[in-house]
Amino acid sequence: MYMSLIFKTLLLYFFIIFMYRLMGKKEVGELGIGDLIVTVLVAELAAISIEDADKSVWISIVPILVLVVCEVAISYISLKSEKFRNLIDGHPTVIIKNGKVNFSAMTKLRYTLDDLVTQLRGEGIKSLEEVDYAVLETSGDLSVFQNTKDYPMPLILDGEIQKHSLQELDKDESWLNRMLQKENVALEQIFYAFYRQNKLFIIKKEELL
Repeated sequence: MYMSLIFKTLLLYFFIIFMYRLMGKKEVGELGIGDLIVTVLVAELAAISIEDADKSVWISIVPILVLVVCEVAISYISLKSEKFRNLIDGHPTVIIKNGKVNFSAMTKLRYTLDDLVTQLRGEGIKSLEEVDYAVLETSGDLSVFQNTKDYPMPLILDGEIQKHSLQELDKDESWLNRMLQKENVALEQIFYAFYRQNKLFIIKKEELL
């Protein structure tokens, strides 16, 4: 009985490590909402098989495989579709813009002023006045930008316009298209584009080859 329990425990341990390597996750801090749900369910499924020595290890392995396959498929679709990615993971939200706190965005996220101040303290910042931009990432981390008037969010990622970034910048797609025409570059050629000092900076896909 004990040997069977040890075998099942070790088998599930290495099996789950392999599954997470397959999912491409390295650290707990990298987990999104979907990843976190899979993590909790995998732990529960593994516990069921280990706690009940009479149950086959396949009672846990099969549903874990199903969960991992679903998560890999969702990750692949998310890479190809911005709308799907935003639906599953959401998108980063600008909490402080040009030194002003965006209270409407905080209300939508149920993110309090205490939350903001606590995370700023964690970054070694004593006062809101020290911050030009603060972005609440989809992971829940707060990215803080000091002493800069440059917009920190990407406008184009892998050939796709980041519409929420344009809105935060008070610009529209027509403005962006004019900027691209000025640079004589097509949208599908762009890997990454950001706005700084009234200029659009572009990294083309061909530059990464």
